[in-house]
Amino acid sequence: MSVDVTRGGLLVTLAIFGVIIYELRTVLDFVGIELPLIPYMAAVFALAGATVWFITLKGGWRTEPDGDEAA
Repeated sequence: MSVDVTRGGLLVTLAIFGVIIYELRTVLDFVGIELPLIPYMAAVFALAGATVWFITLKGGWRTEPDGDEAA
């Protein structure tokens, strides 16, 4: 089984997810629930590492785009 994902798509997805989680942390800080930044950063890096490991385990990156084949 191959995970059909590009490196750029993965990086964009991780960046968007990281920003959403950071903004959630900011909202909780505004409400009065303080969360330290270091565990947040460690969790984001752990998530990125686990995702790259999973994709590598399941068949690697898609290196060539699926183009139109000549008829």
